[in-house]
Amino acid sequence: MNGPSAAIVHGFLSLGPRFLPFADAATPELPMGRLLRLSLFQVTVGMAVVLLIGTLNRVMIVELAVPSWIVACMLSLPLLFAPLRALIGFRSDHHRSVLGWRRVPYIWFGTLLQFGGFAIMPFALLILSGDTTGPIWAGQAAAGLAFLLVGAGLHTVQTIGLALATDLAPERARPRVVALLCAMLLAGMAVSAVVFGLLLRHFSEIRLIQVVQGAALVTMVLNCAALWKQEPRNSKLTASPSRPVRFLDAWSEFAGVGQTRRRLIATALGTAGFSMQDILLEPYGGKILHLPVGVTTALTAMLALGGGAGLLLAARRLARGADPHRVAGFGALVGVVAFACVILSAPLETGPLFGLGVALIGFGGGLFAHGTLTASIALATPEDRGLALGAWSAAQATAAGLSVAFSGVVNDVGSSLAMAGVFGDAVASPVTGYTLVYAVEIILLLATLVAIGPLVRPRSDLRSAQPSQLAPVVAGGLESGGIGS
Repeated sequence: MNGPSAAIVHGFLSLGPRFLPFADAATPELPMGRLLRLSLFQVTVGMAVVLLIGTLNRVMIVELAVPSWIVACMLSLPLLFAPLRALIGFRSDHHRSVLGWRRVPYIWFGTLLQFGGFAIMPFALLILSGDTTGPIWAGQAAAGLAFLLVGAGLHTVQTIGLALATDLAPERARPRVVALLCAMLLAGMAVSAVVFGLLLRHFSEIRLIQVVQGAALVTMVLNCAALWKQEPRNSKLTASPSRPVRFLDAWSEFAGVGQTRRRLIATALGTAGFSMQDILLEPYGGKILHLPVGVTTALTAMLALGGGAGLLLAARRLARGADPHRVAGFGALVGVVAFACVILSAPLETGPLFGLGVALIGFGGGLFAHGTLTASIALATPEDRGLALGAWSAAQATAAGLSVAFSGVVNDVGSSLAMAGVFGDAVASPVTGYTLVYAVEIILLLATLVAIGPLVRPRSDLRSAQPSQLAPVVAGGLESGGIGS
């Protein structure tokens, strides 16, 4: 290595974990190489989300002329599986395997579901494209089945993958480990969006089928690599329990600890508050602020960057003993400011204020997600960690899906009524529908603050607590946002 190269490498090494993102997530129990390999399951989840909601959504409506209501129904099918995350997590907690594994079998079968959905999709696309003599309804039914299988697979893989990561990571490192996993999800979505865009730049049905087949292969390869030699075999898990644990009994015990129900309600409210804008920000920037396509496309990157910054700050504060509920509450407060900026950008006709609001939405969402996830597993034992993560995932995924659907209805109805003059001539504009949605999001985030307030620990308790007492709190704040300590 020549002199300049050696100096550059030495400079990066000298930065240490203080400045390199997530460098301090590695521990002797879970080295960085093994941790990065485990995080590959989040990359495949992000890739599946982009392919379903982004690429296939647009292609089926525009290029294949599938009615939009049918596509909307297909996209909603994975939502049917989201509430079952808690049951899946519970089953993995109490799974008995001949090989002594709890998590690996569920991640493997989730991967098979993802692969199976992607394997069916090309045949559905062939029928929908009109290149075959098969009935169109068969292609639509096959596409719906493919969406359902991929959705069920990614819900299973993500829930049990997070449970496996928290099993392997020591308590002191869990906030940073979960932050890294969330960042890998964002990275998988961003990279997949760029790759799919480049591959489909010259669109054809055959090229689209090749992209879907490639996604299936990449999913299988990356998930197998993520699983390889991760979960240790435990001989105690090979014997059947003398008294099987029922899900309803386990749920009653889990939900009765502390204020678990309030925490899940706050998670659902906050997730809905941050998610309603998912399908509206780009149209808002283009139709209302008259921003060019290149600028509105960059919004996804701004959201991702803001989310990554929120995850980093949350991980640092939680690792220092911050209350995860306080972090989550701060994230919700940032969201209120963010949506106020987005609303004001229209009457002020300023793109920079809109961009600031978009970045703050990602930042607040990262803080909130990290804090609520950590808080959800703070009191979980190894025997019910999957149930805790499944409950958090179910609340988040269900709230996100329903809120996105609701936002479209509110926007369309609000804009139609405004243009008809129902609200008066002063607001007879398409911007009224968008403003109503953003106002509802502010109300939901304020309700989140009300719900999460009683969960926040007083600062005096945090100062007087011993490190051993703070460890569960740190572990429980992985997905909330906040800077309080």
